[in-house]
Amino acid sequence: MCIGIPMKVIRIEPGHAWVAGRGEVRRVDTALVGEVAEGDWLLTFLDAARERIAEERAAEVNAVLDLVQGALDGEPGAADAGFALPSRMDAATLAALTGHSD
Repeated sequence: MCIGIPMKVIRIEPGHAWVAGRGEVRRVDTALVGEVAEGDWLLTFLDAARERIAEERAAEVNAVLDLVQGALDGEPGAADAGFALPSRMDAATLAALTGHSD
């Protein structure tokens, strides 16, 4: 199974970018997304950028990955989240899930 990981571009090389996300830094191939800039968000699979995404979408994917990880780790209540897509959650629930508050 392949899972797309949202990662933020921190450095650029010809045909590649160094990206950071979910506690790691890696070098990814950018051939499928074209030129990127520092600060861009990329959805990555197997050390290749597959899609340029908005920061909001990156937060949404990270929130879902956190839910999955919580369920795998057996965190109390994680399985009760129902895995509703964050885009279907109200603002307060999404903020709590992503650790952002106003």
